[in-house]
Amino acid sequence: MRVRGAVLREVGRPLEIETMTLEPPGPGELLVRVRAAGLCHSDLSVIEGTRPRPLPMVLGHEAAGEVVEAGQGTGFTAGQHVVLSFVPSCGDCRPCLTGRPALCGPAAESNRNGTLLGGGTRWSSPDGRPGHHLGVSAFAEHIVVSARSVVAVDDTLPFDVAALFGCAVLTGAGAVFNATDVRPGDSVAVFGLGGVGLAALLAAKAAGAATLVAVDLVAEKRELALSLGATHALEGDVEAIKELTDGGVDHAVDTTGVVAALHQAYRATRPGGTTVTVGLPDPSAEIALPAQSLVAEEKTLRGSYLGSCVPRRDIPRFIALYRAGLLPVEALLTHRIGLEEINTGFDRLRRGAAVRQVVTFA
Repeated sequence: MRVRGAVLREVGRPLEIETMTLEPPGPGELLVRVRAAGLCHSDLSVIEGTRPRPLPMVLGHEAAGEVVEAGQGTGFTAGQHVVLSFVPSCGDCRPCLTGRPALCGPAAESNRNGTLLGGGTRWSSPDGRPGHHLGVSAFAEHIVVSARSVVAVDDTLPFDVAALFGCAVLTGAGAVFNATDVRPGDSVAVFGLGGVGLAALLAAKAAGAATLVAVDLVAEKRELALSLGATHALEGDVEAIKELTDGGVDHAVDTTGVVAALHQAYRATRPGGTTVTVGLPDPSAEIALPAQSLVAEEKTLRGSYLGSCVPRRDIPRFIALYRAGLLPVEALLTHRIGLEEINTGFDRLRRGAAVRQVVTFA
């Protein structure tokens, strides 16, 4: 079939809206009609070259849609509503078998190579065969994906809200629920108040945090965080955070992908506390921390990819919290745009002038 999508052909250049040929799904694959796709910094990192990927590539990885056609052995049927996960799970490697599908080896290899989990690409155009971004390529009207990249959801959930559960909520809320042990009465600081950071903030509130410090350089984002339950909003003054929390927070979550912010988050964490980072910095970036503090202060520093989630377990769990009013993630949606506006949307994202923007398809 012929499909319109947004293709990155050269680092640093705008996405090009092209019409391509999409091959039908094979065994274990699905043809999905995309209904909503979010703009994320992970997409922007590919555009700017700080997250190298083979080009050309159809970008987009946070999405929701409906199944049009199911290949053999998928267990899905046409008409089902689905959320896409940007790390497919092979189900057979050691990480998958030990409950850590975010670290799936075959998935990491296929994502690096721009292929589907089953191998190869399903796009073609007169100028070559564009790759699949993180097994999804959501900035297109229809996509072919591995069934292992898909989670079925309730068909009453609005598509633009459902899309957020594929990355912003999965990563941000997942980091809080899976990579920390936030308990009622704890203090939490969240560094970076984009979609992922605000999802983490909402999760920390749902987990019972009494003190919630929201950190961002953009005043409008700090104001939004306060409206969503933050008790304090700062630009990043570590000493101010320590003063507010009697020596530091129990848990700090860094979502920025900026090493300086990670340093701040670690310094703002109290002895015995945990710093979790979910942002992806430039591959060449390194961190330098006072090594003695890991022992003498019993601090923990850990990473969390995909929110340390099991998508088929956690996406329904997080949607249930949303329906109960505990994760009001619709507040993260600041812009709904058409596919033709996608480059304007990424310009807005660069400036920090949006939280979560969603491309909607009719």
